[in-house]
Amino acid sequence: MRNWVRNENVQMTAIALATAIGAQFKINPFREDYFRIGLGVSIFLFLLMIMPHLSYVKTGILTGLANLIFQSVDLLSHVSTMPILESMRDNVGAGMYYVVFAYGLSKIKHRFHEFQPLVLGGMITIMDFSSNLTELLLRGIFNGTNILYMKEWLYLLIVGALRSYFVIGLYNSFAVRQMRLLHAEQEKRMEQMMSVNSGLYGEVFYLKKSMNTIEGITADSYELYRDLRENEMNEYSQRTLGIAQQIHEVKKDSQRILAGLLKVYDSEKAVHLQLSEMLHFAAKGNRKYAEMLNKQITIEKQQQFDCESPYCIPLLTVMNNLVANAVESIETQGTIQIHVYEQEMDVVFEVTDSGKGIPESKRQIIFEPGYTTKYNEVGIAATGIGLSHVRDIVQSLEGTITVGVPQNGTGSRFVVCIPKVSLVKEAGVDDTFYPDR
Repeated sequence: MRNWVRNENVQMTAIALATAIGAQFKINPFREDYFRIGLGVSIFLFLLMIMPHLSYVKTGILTGLANLIFQSVDLLSHVSTMPILESMRDNVGAGMYYVVFAYGLSKIKHRFHEFQPLVLGGMITIMDFSSNLTELLLRGIFNGTNILYMKEWLYLLIVGALRSYFVIGLYNSFAVRQMRLLHAEQEKRMEQMMSVNSGLYGEVFYLKKSMNTIEGITADSYELYRDLRENEMNEYSQRTLGIAQQIHEVKKDSQRILAGLLKVYDSEKAVHLQLSEMLHFAAKGNRKYAEMLNKQITIEKQQQFDCESPYCIPLLTVMNNLVANAVESIETQGTIQIHVYEQEMDVVFEVTDSGKGIPESKRQIIFEPGYTTKYNEVGIAATGIGLSHVRDIVQSLEGTITVGVPQNGTGSRFVVCIPKVSLVKEAGVDDTFYPDR
């Protein structure tokens, strides 16, 4: 707590010193010797606007004192015969300017973003003008000068407006840049989250499907054990029972793994995204994948239909796999086209590539479990979820997937058709994996 207060005090002191130093740099816009504009006010206003966590009144008091000291020292350096008290009296109005100005700003410091720039500029101009009147009033009291010159007041109003809108322009530029940086950071985190969720979804979907298969095998094994025992084939029945028990243990291990994955990926909290956002993540992620493989691949998107869907993670899993397969099918350079459009009651997702294509004899078997064309240097098959699970995810959304040849006759063309009603309906507890089954 003490360190936090100390840091704020340092920040307020820094603002006071920066303002006092900036006030020493003056411009003369109206060619009047008595009317000069210091940069201190602009610095003071800008720093306060970007640091709303500070106490404006305390900062104004510190700035007023710093300005009083700097102005008095500057005046004494030019007029060596002037007493110190008289020098400070001549500049007390300038110091009070910052106190009044800071007090006015403190009333709206948490609402800067609520006002339109024109309105905010007008409000700050009034505060600036009022602070200048306070300075003139104090100078009139201490020095006996006349403050009722309308020409001076007009100058103050014009300068206050120019200064206020100039600083607001800088502040808005600063705020826009901060928002862009924040947006880029949020998009990066969202991209990472979507990538992780997509991978987890594929693994969880695959594991749940495998568990259903294991459960069926366990039941068949136990049924075979009973048949063998009834036929008094005790040796074979005991071996079959042992196999059934081992399969049951595998199922329990799979359940424990699934439970751990579901703690990370919560199927009850469906992520609602626009299809355009999902396509953006799929295209961006696979552009990076292509760069990693040192391939020059252009990924083009053509979207004629968009909607918000709770099934964007399953769709992203499907699109990621189809586009990644397209990237891998292109040798060094090529083009991948993603086309989304509406066709009667369906939404169609097309992924077309200029790769080596798929022979007609294999187009019916590429969706079969275990099929793969990807092997490493020692002949071990790839461990991705594969097109069979892509097909199962599409079917879980009551859709279909087919493969063909593009119109130009080169490469491959995958077409996924999903009913619109399946994309927009809310996901239930288990619908994220098996809607309406």
